[in-house]
Amino acid sequence: QVQLVESGGGLVQTGGSLRLSCAASGGTLSRYNMGWFRQAPGKEREFIAGISKAYGTTSYADSVKGRFTVSRDNAKNAVYLQMNSLKPEDTAVYYCTADEAWLSRSPGHYDYWGQGTQVTVSS
Repeated sequence: QVQLVESGGGLVQTGGSLRLSCAASGGTLSRYNMGWFRQAPGKEREFIAGISKAYGTTSYADSVKGRFTVSRDNAKNAVYLQMNSLKPEDTAVYYCTADEAWLSRSPGHYDYWGQGTQVTVSS
């Protein structure tokens, strides 16, 4: 059973950048498709980005396409989310998630979640 720990969140001004990391333990990351979700206060958890285990195929929500980049380093058992040109509407708790079967945009699909890291973008 894989455990996931996110880091790298913080407070940044509009237009700034952050790089989130997700460290995996208790399992081999290469076995998992990895996703990033976020949840703002009063809103549902939403898919942001994902990367497949097979070929590293990436997928993004329209709201972050062109600004966010997901990557993985299986040797380090880690997944990253580079966030550029941040906007106040990007403010949320960001979660890393994993699934062996396939990459999904539905949060209900995933069994493994990190504890989340807060990202706050000031205007």
